Amino acid sequence: MKSAKISEAVVRRLPIYLQVLNELHIREIQTVSSQELGVKLDLNPAQIRKDLAYFGEFGRKGIGYDVLYLIEKIRQILKLNQTIKVALVGAGNLGRALCNYNKYSKDNMQITAVFDVHPEKIGTDINNLVVQPMSELEKVVAEQKIRIGIITVPAHEAQNVANQFITVGVEGILNFAPAILRVPDEVRIHNADFTRELLSLAYYLNHEGDVSDDSAVD
Repeated sequence: MKSAKISEAVVRRLPIYLQVLNELHIREIQTVSSQELGVKLDLNPAQIRKDLAYFGEFGRKGIGYDVLYLIEKIRQILKLNQTIKVALVGAGNLGRALCNYNKYSKDNMQITAVFDVHPEKIGTDINNLVVQPMSELEKVVAEQKIRIGIITVPAHEAQNVANQFITVGVEGILNFAPAILRVPDEVRIHNADFTRELLSLAYYLNHEGDVSDDSAVD
């Protein structure tokens, strides 16, 4: 892998490439060109080639990319060739739905522990995972070597949960709560705010063509 710093935009596109490649593999398509990927993803083929070139030379001139080989390489880049354990806090409807992700995931990223503060939820079963009290968080994270935490609690509880994740050594947080969380620089946080996304969609419904799409720009 090249030593050049990789932009966040590139990293965020890799799972998209992987999703399309997996679909091609299911259809038993063995090779694909950057032009074909560009059409499927509505991206400039040059951008796709540039993104992949940060990590190595995966294509062959005049042939394109071997689909299965590129799937394996992107999985390695994303560290999906190793098991990454995830803890989830908040066993409400959204938390339960996310736990069911384990049924369908073919990746090595798995929710392996669920926590909540409400007595009526503790001890219940979600997809073979028993909801545990927050008092067990530190012990379970250490025992399972959990590296990622998911937050699906109400906004007013989210920062407290984030603080607890940070204290027990979680390295990355996926936040579904509609709240802006403060974390130290060494902890990576991604936000999945449904409300914010819906509000921004409302703008685009009435301003089509007024905003440029910079998703393919590093």
